[in-house]
Amino acid sequence: MKLQRRKTTQFKIGNVGIGSDFPISVQSMTTTKTRDAEATLAQIYEIAANGADIVRVTCNEVEAAEGLVEITERSPVPIVADIHFQYKLALAAIDAGVNGLRLNPGNIRKESQIKEVAKAALGQNIPIRIGVNGGSLDKDLLEKYGDATPEALVESALKELRYLEDVGFYDIKISVKHSNVPMMIESYRLLAEKVKYPLHLGVTEAGPLPGGLIKSTAGISTLLNEGIGDTIRFSLTTNPIEEAKSGRQLLEYLELRERNSLDLIACPSCGRAEVDVIKVAEEAQDALNKENIPLQVAVMGCVVNGPGEARSADLGIAAGKNKGHLFIRGEVVRVVEEKDMVSSLLNEARLIVEEGIDARLAAAEDNAAEIAQKDINDLLNSQGDINKFLERKKSVVEITSNQDND
Repeated sequence: MKLQRRKTTQFKIGNVGIGSDFPISVQSMTTTKTRDAEATLAQIYEIAANGADIVRVTCNEVEAAEGLVEITERSPVPIVADIHFQYKLALAAIDAGVNGLRLNPGNIRKESQIKEVAKAALGQNIPIRIGVNGGSLDKDLLEKYGDATPEALVESALKELRYLEDVGFYDIKISVKHSNVPMMIESYRLLAEKVKYPLHLGVTEAGPLPGGLIKSTAGISTLLNEGIGDTIRFSLTTNPIEEAKSGRQLLEYLELRERNSLDLIACPSCGRAEVDVIKVAEEAQDALNKENIPLQVAVMGCVVNGPGEARSADLGIAAGKNKGHLFIRGEVVRVVEEKDMVSSLLNEARLIVEEGIDARLAAAEDNAAEIAQKDINDLLNSQGDINKFLERKKSVVEITSNQDND
C-alpha cells in the first residue's frame, strides 16, 4: 500500500527536488573541518556513494566559508551550509556558492539579520531550512513553556518563518528536532497542522549505535508512515556513512524509494535448521554488500518451509541434507553443495542483476524442484515433528476447549 504524503510547497536544492511531489531525500553531515576542502570532499563523496542525496557542512569560521568555494564546485551532491550565531557567515556561504542554508533560530535571533540573509538567499535562489533544535531553543521560549516542549519548538519555527515570509522568501524547509522521541514526533505532528512547507525529519543527538539507530528509526518511520516528512537525517554518533546508509535503507524498506541496496532476510533458526543460519547469513550479507547487490535475499535454515516462507524474496537459499537449495521468488531453481551455498547465492544474485528475474527462472535446472521435494520428504521422515508443532497445537486446542469452572 502506497503511503499518502502530506501536500507541501516545492523547490529544489541544487538538482534535488524537495516537497511532496518529489522522492523523500536522505541527508547527512560531514565531520571534517570544512576549511580542509580535500578532506571534506573525500567524505562527501563517501557519504554520497552510500545513499545521501544532500550533504550539510558546517560553516563556523571564515576559513570554512573559503573552503566552501572549492567544495561546492566539486561536490557530487548539493551542499547545505550549517550556520550558527554569525549571520555574516551565512552571507559568505551564499557568496561561496552553496545550494542551501540551515539557520538555527535559537542562536541567530535578530530580525534584521535574519531578513538580510533571506534577501541575499532570495537573490541567488538558495533555499533555507529553519532548523529548530530542542537543545538550543530561544531562552525566552524556554521561560515561557518551562521546557523544550512541542509547542515551544513550533512557536520558534513559526516566528522565524514570519521573518522570511515578510521579505517574500518562500523556498523554506522546516525541522523541529528533539532528542526525546515522543516529543520529536509530537512536535512534527503539531507543525504539520500549521504549515504547508516541506519538513526535514530527525531525532537530534540520537547518540551512538545501536541506541541512536533505534531512536532515529522509531521517530522518523512513525512520521513517514503518517505521510509527514520530505527529507530525513539519522543524527548518529558514528561515521556519517552509516547515517546515509541507514536513511536510505529505511526509505527502501518503507517502499518510499526504489531499492538500490541489499535487503537480507533470514529465519531466526529452529530445530529443523540443517546449517548455522547466523553464520551463513552473515557471510552472505558481507559478500552481497561488497558488490552492492540491490535485491531482497533470503537465507533460510531448512528447505521444508524456507522457500515458501520467503517466496516474496527476489532470491534465497535454504538448507537441505548437506545441500543448499537456491530459489527465486519461492521456486527452487538449482541445488548446490552445502559448502558452496554462499558463493552460489552471490553468483545467482549477479546473474539476476544482469539478466533479470524472469530470465533466471527460465534457466532453472529441470530436476531442481524434484530434488528439493525429495530432501523435504527425507527431512520430515528423519526429523519428524522436531519443533513439536503437533504436540503444541494439541495443547492449544485443549486449553481453548476447556470449560470454565466459574
